[in-house]
Amino acid sequence: MSYEKPGLASKHFDDLFNSLPSMEGKTVAISGTTSGTGFVAANACGKLGAKVLLLNRPSDRAKAALEKLKANNSNGSFTQIDCDLQSFASVKKAAKKLHTQCPDGLDVLCNNAGVMALEDYATEDGFDVQMQTNHLSHFLLTKLCFDLLEKAGDARGEARIVNHSSIARQQVKKLEAAYLGKNGGNLGGNGASMLFGGARWVRYGQTKLANAAFTASLHEKLTAKGSKVKALVAHPGLAETDLQSTTVTDGGMGKWFTKQLMKLGQSREDGALGILTCIAHPDAQSGQFFGPGMGGMFTALKGPAVGYPLETSYDNPQTRELLWSQSCAAIGDAFDI
Repeated sequence: MSYEKPGLASKHFDDLFNSLPSMEGKTVAISGTTSGTGFVAANACGKLGAKVLLLNRPSDRAKAALEKLKANNSNGSFTQIDCDLQSFASVKKAAKKLHTQCPDGLDVLCNNAGVMALEDYATEDGFDVQMQTNHLSHFLLTKLCFDLLEKAGDARGEARIVNHSSIARQQVKKLEAAYLGKNGGNLGGNGASMLFGGARWVRYGQTKLANAAFTASLHEKLTAKGSKVKALVAHPGLAETDLQSTTVTDGGMGKWFTKQLMKLGQSREDGALGILTCIAHPDAQSGQFFGPGMGGMFTALKGPAVGYPLETSYDNPQTRELLWSQSCAAIGDAFDI
């Protein structure tokens, strides 16, 4: 079962894009660019003159997206790097290719890709499919590419790590270690109620809280080191992307409910305002969170991306330590900054 997208109009994207400086001479790696906010961000970076590295699972969709990006752009360049975030082995191979592609360093690593409200099953590495896709593999990728980010920062004054969270981070009270461990398939089952704590949505909320906590941890460590690498995070509001379609197909949301909910949303272009600000806006600072509005879940569904500080629900010593220690244990290696 699938649903028909409402085709929401973009209202704010052009204003942001027209305010951004050239990205010529910069290299940007973005995960999840076959559609949605990742495709929009990749397209924008290319038009601004960047070299864009597309981290996607090999598929016909990835090939089609690459060809469309090339056809849309005459300023930037695009290169596909195979990267399956449900496999640590694939991430390690992708990191090696990134080193080959980035002899002068990596200016931006945008950890954008994500899945939403999927069934309770384990990846080949034993972790929840949502947590490994949305956070753990990005944690590993960031560790493996950190030397490239530092190289770019030293050469050009700054580099950026951009994580993509969600208003769903507010659906869970705190980050819990069980969701970061090898417990895939044993994390509550397949309850699909978004409003009443269905287990699919609890797992998703944990991953989006992890994205924000990862940013808080990075920001603290990078600041203490005096690093030129910035850590930023964004959320898309309620953006019209393929996430809704795949979640409906997987049984995580009903077709009718999704259709009604998305009437409150915004276009994929406007949903990309947060990550694009983090990637390219000259005034974006480490430790900032960009997205449409502040406050509760239903006050931040759409609108221009605004910057606000990291929130104490995850930017606290206990959560930062839990996130970092459990993520290191998951990838089987230390990530020292």
